[in-house]
Amino acid sequence: MSARARYCFNDVKTSIIHTASLPPNAQKILDPSGPAPLRAMAAKGLAPGLKPGDALAVLCVLSFGTDAVAETARKTLASLPLPLLNGALATDMQPGVLDILGPTYAKDASVAEKILQHRSVLPETVASMAGSCSELVSEIIATNEELLLKHPKIIEKLYLNKNTRMSTADRILELAVRNNVEISGIPAFEQAKKAIEGELIAEPSDAPNFDDVQFQGAQTLAKAVVLGEDEDTHALNPETGKEEVVEKAKPLHAVWADLRPPAKIRLLTLGSVKTDKEGGGQQEHSFDLKAVRMLGVRDPNPLVAVAALKAPGMSDTEVVRIAAMRNVSEDVLREIANSREWTRVYQVKFNLVANPRTPFGHSAKFVMHLRDNDLKTVSKSKDVPGAVQTSARQQLTRKGK
Repeated sequence: MSARARYCFNDVKTSIIHTASLPPNAQKILDPSGPAPLRAMAAKGLAPGLKPGDALAVLCVLSFGTDAVAETARKTLASLPLPLLNGALATDMQPGVLDILGPTYAKDASVAEKILQHRSVLPETVASMAGSCSELVSEIIATNEELLLKHPKIIEKLYLNKNTRMSTADRILELAVRNNVEISGIPAFEQAKKAIEGELIAEPSDAPNFDDVQFQGAQTLAKAVVLGEDEDTHALNPETGKEEVVEKAKPLHAVWADLRPPAKIRLLTLGSVKTDKEGGGQQEHSFDLKAVRMLGVRDPNPLVAVAALKAPGMSDTEVVRIAAMRNVSEDVLREIANSREWTRVYQVKFNLVANPRTPFGHSAKFVMHLRDNDLKTVSKSKDVPGAVQTSARQQLTRKGK
């Protein structure tokens, strides 16, 4: 066995467990040329003669790999006897060992608190825990404001963790804004930052407050509204000529209308975002956010509407639909028009030109990219401003059409 065992965890960093510092009987277990039955026993947590901390380090090293011993060791790590676990956490431990224990026990508040308070725990380990921890553990992590400010990745992970209370997300976001800390991993951070300004931030409490309960309810409703590729939360009423919320989206729409802007922006961010699994790897949240995105782009608050465009999972098909909407803000259309990725799609360019709400500067820019038939349509359309009609006619003239 080499002097150290190295592994990558959640793309956060490369962690090291120094095996050379372990006692001889531990190194004997880890020696690849040593007795296989000895390693198999240790993978089950049976390592006589080893102190709890050393036994746990051996177990962690054995969990690296893809063989049967590694699989057994990982299962053992997930259900360690409390005497062994508590005994180990009461002693000096290598940071690499805590790297594995942290995410594994991120939902167990009693164990997680000891890991978080251990003098060897690294900020990267705390960030890994913050991505998958339970509500109670997120409350513990969020109290260490000094650590959060020094390592903004922890703020990002807590904000993106669906188990973190909305009130706690508000507090840590406001903490970042107040201290001029940028959080690049939050897709709509600029909109979230502006939305939190002037908000009354709730003090920490033992129990969830009204906003927390309301936000959890919104997540539950969002899981229940699954839209097909061609579906929307709204449909045009042919009698009135106005959009109306479709039946299956009405419960979600009712709660959405009552949410504060910071809560709307966070809900938009959560649904399709990848988060840390217990024990490593990635998982996606279990609900489709298309319904929330389609409600979001129609929101009267431009910050929320633009945040919807930046939400994870926004597809070209959705952007094509949004670019044609007459009830979205100019900020949304401007955001689409300024995106090279979205305007590579021809239908997006045409819809922006044909939409009377698109700022003229952007419409005029895309007119020159339209096909002849579409130019003719725009030049005769009574729905677009006269300046856009004129621009389309001029483009046809230049083409000799």
